[in-house]
Amino acid sequence: MPAAAQARFLDPQVLARIDDLELLARTVVEGFVGGLHRAPHVGHSVDFAEHRPYMPGDDVRRIDWRLYARTDRYHVKQFEADSNANFLVLLDRSRSMQFSSHGVSKLDYGRYLAACLTHLARRQRDRVGLVTFDADVVDFVPPSAKHREAVLHALARLEAGGPGELAQPLSKVAEASRRRGIFVLISDLYEDPDAALRAVRQLAHRGSDVIVFQLLDPAEVRFPDDAATSYEDLETGERMPVVPDYVREQYRALVAEHVAALGRRFGDSRIDSLMIETTTPLDQALFHYLVRRQRFDRVR
Repeated sequence: MPAAAQARFLDPQVLARIDDLELLARTVVEGFVGGLHRAPHVGHSVDFAEHRPYMPGDDVRRIDWRLYARTDRYHVKQFEADSNANFLVLLDRSRSMQFSSHGVSKLDYGRYLAACLTHLARRQRDRVGLVTFDADVVDFVPPSAKHREAVLHALARLEAGGPGELAQPLSKVAEASRRRGIFVLISDLYEDPDAALRAVRQLAHRGSDVIVFQLLDPAEVRFPDDAATSYEDLETGERMPVVPDYVREQYRALVAEHVAALGRRFGDSRIDSLMIETTTPLDQALFHYLVRRQRFDRVR
């Protein structure tokens, strides 16, 4: 598929027309993985691990035909990247996540991203789960090989909540997580960088891998408005009169510094992070996750 067509195919506004979240996730992930397979320098680990009996639904291309000739039984090859891990998405549903300047809110983008990452992780035979939170944990689907549909159902009925906070819900998740695994946090991270780091660092216990996706609307990054008006803080409801011409450059600088400060703090703590605007095609986030997932496999 040409790059331009692939980008449009993964465009969040195009995806918003798909009502079925499972169909959306499956379509995006299969197209994305198909693109990876066409690139010779990208893909899963090729280190052979073991054979296992063929199961309905397995890729027939993985059948070891030489072993079949010797045993008259179907077996598929497993590779190091196929090893199971606990995979848990933590999705911020706080009030600020409902903001949108172009039709796809941060919450909807987070929903699409969470669904696609869950489908991709399950495709790699990881045990998948979900946490949604605002100031506290709202939904909790524990990681399991059987919970993909439960995760998608929870995402499909998700609505924005109240004011957000990271420390308490992430602390509860860290306490409840007994096994080493992969945590993916999806949030706009409207929090002091030091406080955000303290909260997120709780997840990195027992050698778990943490990946943070910071979602921002393009208007939050560039402040394109020209007319003087009142702006409402979606977390607190407080309104403030603003003249854009006087504050635009200062605002942009503050946002850029906030994003950079988060990146520095996470990087210093070996926590992977990526800021994504909600107009960005989803393949960028999926590729970023997949690279990090492969690094996790190599150090297990």
